[in-house]
Amino acid sequence: MEFETLIIGAGAAGMMCAAHAGPGVLIIDHAKAPGEKIRISGGGRCNFTNLHASPQNFISQNKHFCKSALGRYTQWDFIDLVDQHGIAWHEKTLGQLFCDHSAKEIIAMLRAEMDKAGAQLWLQTEVGEISHNGSRFSIALQREGQTRQITAGNLVVACGGKSIPKMGATGLGYQIATQFGLPVITPRPGLVPLMFSDEKFKPLAGVATPARVHAGDTSFDEAILFTHRGLSGPAVLQASSYWREGETIKINLIAGGDLMPALQGQRQTDGRKALTTVLSQHLPARLVDHLSQEIALTGNIADQSDATLAALCDHLSDWTLTPAGSEGYRTAEVTLGGVDTDALSSKTMQSKTVPGLYFIGECVDVTGWLGGYNFQWAWSSGWAAGQAIAAS
Repeated sequence: MEFETLIIGAGAAGMMCAAHAGPGVLIIDHAKAPGEKIRISGGGRCNFTNLHASPQNFISQNKHFCKSALGRYTQWDFIDLVDQHGIAWHEKTLGQLFCDHSAKEIIAMLRAEMDKAGAQLWLQTEVGEISHNGSRFSIALQREGQTRQITAGNLVVACGGKSIPKMGATGLGYQIATQFGLPVITPRPGLVPLMFSDEKFKPLAGVATPARVHAGDTSFDEAILFTHRGLSGPAVLQASSYWREGETIKINLIAGGDLMPALQGQRQTDGRKALTTVLSQHLPARLVDHLSQEIALTGNIADQSDATLAALCDHLSDWTLTPAGSEGYRTAEVTLGGVDTDALSSKTMQSKTVPGLYFIGECVDVTGWLGGYNFQWAWSSGWAAGQAIAAS
């Protein structure tokens, strides 16, 4: 069977590409349904983009690579598409946009756009041997118990990274890149909870508090969540993408306000109250109990000198911890690293060395922050490849 374009992966980037790549498109996936990561994202409501999406919100060895696609297909373009399909949405926090009702509406929208473009969708289809004769690709597909040999002028790799293997994630995209001589930046889990080997935070499981989390030279101000295994929450997930094994993270528990003057004032008005009681008005009580095991939090607030209170505030604003590791791909929302952008055209997403071979979405070394940015990269990179294919 001959097609103009074969797209491997019916996720966000793949379906977006299929809707724009012109006639003769076949998009395949090994899952039973398309867009499974879309379906489960955002608690089932899909954080489909971010009002503030810009190149500064993405991690890559080449920080400039994403500018072309993001600049030519923006969050506003995708919002227009959502509006055209009558999907109700709302802004949650920090520019994050969610469907009012269900993530399935985004999948249905993409399916409708694919149908309008005439793209065919084959599900429960496995990829076998791939070869290229200089002008066309030949791909062996396993479907309905049979091997089907497909040829295509264009091959688009949109099968994601390694994150959430229970959803069927594999390293297929990296294998295809390696087969055709494209370098791959070593993948690693991103937007992932951090673990501590001594289970030091197990008694705090379920406690959340606002904080500023530093990893490397980057920091994020949002909530942190203590878990049975360690730390999670938006600020920790964000910082995890900048953290490396063996490094420390620093947590500022009082970034949202000036604790020192508050404690000095309460020393005058609530002098007889225990220091831990007063602190519990500013931080979760269970967290204060935990901190009292590593900081001297004894006596009444009236007994604390300015120097003692200053040292306490310094500790709370610079709490240094060394994670044992992350929870890995099992719970990681994205995969960092991937196909080296130096091997791709930033305008078309096409390989510089293999004509007709494209890589889009998560399998490329472009990773967004938490909050709809990775979906925007999927839309933008998928659109860019689709436009290039249609034009050719």
